[in-house]
Amino acid sequence: MLRLFITLATIFVLPNVSNAAEGKGIRFWNLTAATITSLQLSPAGKDEWGRNQTENDKDHTVEHDERLKITGIEPGVYDVKFRDMHRECVIKNIDIKAGGIFSIEEAKLAGFCHTF
Repeated sequence: MLRLFITLATIFVLPNVSNAAEGKGIRFWNLTAATITSLQLSPAGKDEWGRNQTENDKDHTVEHDERLKITGIEPGVYDVKFRDMHRECVIKNIDIKAGGIFSIEEAKLAGFCHTF
């Protein structure tokens, strides 16, 4: 009886958990101190910047502690370029997983940004 329960749980529960994670897609979590006004991704080391992902948000910005749905990319390793009101930063080699959340933290930005 226990085996039957485990088998049924595996068949019906695990696929639903996987589908739920995939349903949210890839997301970015802004842990910087500022509101981001532009966020672009490029395959690592290629300088082929994609479209501005902040266009996915209703106000076209990503505030501190806000999450943003990322579209048009596959899981992989990317360079991330973002702008806020005072600076532009490029963070290299961010591992982005299917259905996962990647973040950029203020404390780890030293040396990656230049101000305008």
